[in-house]
Amino acid sequence: GGGWLQQMGALDFAGGTVVHINAGISALIMAVLLGRRSDYHPGRPIPATNVTYVFLGAVFLWLGWFGFNAGSGLTADGLDANAFLVTHLCTCVAAITWMAIDWIYSGKPTTVGVCTGAVAGLVAITPAAGSTDVLGAIVIGLVTSLVCYFMVAYVKPKLGYDDALDAFGVHGIGGIIGSVLTGVFAT
Repeated sequence: GGGWLQQMGALDFAGGTVVHINAGISALIMAVLLGRRSDYHPGRPIPATNVTYVFLGAVFLWLGWFGFNAGSGLTADGLDANAFLVTHLCTCVAAITWMAIDWIYSGKPTTVGVCTGAVAGLVAITPAAGSTDVLGAIVIGLVTSLVCYFMVAYVKPKLGYDDALDAFGVHGIGGIIGSVLTGVFAT
């Protein structure tokens, strides 16, 4: 605590602003600088080679995120319980929203899509976990999935950059949305 952004009034409970926005922007810059993979074609995604590992990775990430967000209060009281609750709720809403969008536009839900939505929700709730309530968590999860899906499914192919893990579309954009909506839903 006590950093430059906090002194200006910014709320960032668990470092989501500095971690995810920086990681996403860095990923975009590196994707542009390195160029496309030889087998990459915009608009035709390369499917995950091991969906089981994607799922397990998302599960372990989600589980670990509880320690990260709830533990960032450095206490064992209502603040941490709230951070735990809103982290889980936002992530569930984001995962289900991504699944629904996948189902509507692609004709079927996918495990990779649900996992991607969950990660977007985890990213977005991180700065807000100590200052938002249940309603804020639900809206943050919903908005984040909608915007991140749009970035990954429409903007990335349109611009033609090859971000293999969608770090910019999920972490960068999710971090920006979470940071902005923290100010909207802080209680």
